[in-house]
Amino acid sequence: MTAAAPAARRRSPAAVERAEGWSRRAPLLPALAFMLVVTQLPFLFTVFYSVQSWNLLRPDSRSFVGLANYAAVFTDTQFLTAALNTILITASCVLVAMLLGIALAMLLDRRFLGRGVVRTLLITPFLVLPVATALLWKNIMFDPVFGLIGFLLTPFGLGDLDWVSQYPVVSVVTALVWQWTPFMMLLVLAGLQSQGRDVIEAGQVDGAGRWQMFVAITLPHLRRYIELGVLLGSIYVVNTFDTIYMMTQGGPGTASANLPFYIYQRTFLGFDIGQSAAMGVVVVVGTIIVATLALRLIFRTFMSAQEGNS
Repeated sequence: MTAAAPAARRRSPAAVERAEGWSRRAPLLPALAFMLVVTQLPFLFTVFYSVQSWNLLRPDSRSFVGLANYAAVFTDTQFLTAALNTILITASCVLVAMLLGIALAMLLDRRFLGRGVVRTLLITPFLVLPVATALLWKNIMFDPVFGLIGFLLTPFGLGDLDWVSQYPVVSVVTALVWQWTPFMMLLVLAGLQSQGRDVIEAGQVDGAGRWQMFVAITLPHLRRYIELGVLLGSIYVVNTFDTIYMMTQGGPGTASANLPFYIYQRTFLGFDIGQSAAMGVVVVVGTIIVATLALRLIFRTFMSAQEGNS
């Protein structure tokens, strides 16, 4: 008997388990390395630039300034205005899109002639490119002369209203709601179709009305799906850039500029790399904090649902 055989037998179960674990993780290492290079290295460079005073108009005058850029960010009134616009646009879009998504999902969660065609048509806005969506709403829907919205509002004396110029935030939110409602609808519809029919039938036997069944049975079941939709929608909508760029250019002035668009302006129009990098770090940290809190809330909801089922 060779010496390797007793050595193999002397290996503890924990060592064997660790070896098997590494053998399962090894194929994932290239993907992990790619993710670190693509996401973490740029963020580290952003943190490095955020403590530098560097304007591209004076490329040789770069110097270390510490946290001065962060102090300037929090005293910048335009940054605070863009932050408020970001919160307003994100909250309005996610709330309205979720309410419309729930209503459409409730309508589609029943059999009727042409349901597949209707579902396809309702999903279509989510498949349209954001740039095309912005141009469609700006030039076809909101145009003050030839727009469809103006044509429909002409009997009410609002036909010549320039929505994009006079109500830029409302215009941007409307285009975003049109784009994101199908996403919310699909999530809620998946939740509705996972609901047990025996619970609904039991409620009908007990004499509960449709509204009572929706509030007491359907809505608690959909809570996890609604929270997931709000979380994912907020993460994506808070990074909206193309819709604002194509529809309003952040104007009039900075009335409709959100944080991504304002950071773009400071970087590529103001050439201020240091402060724009500091703004980017602040936005990333704030997004991570909000997403972490939301994920904990969803996890608690899931665990309480699992305990209730058991």
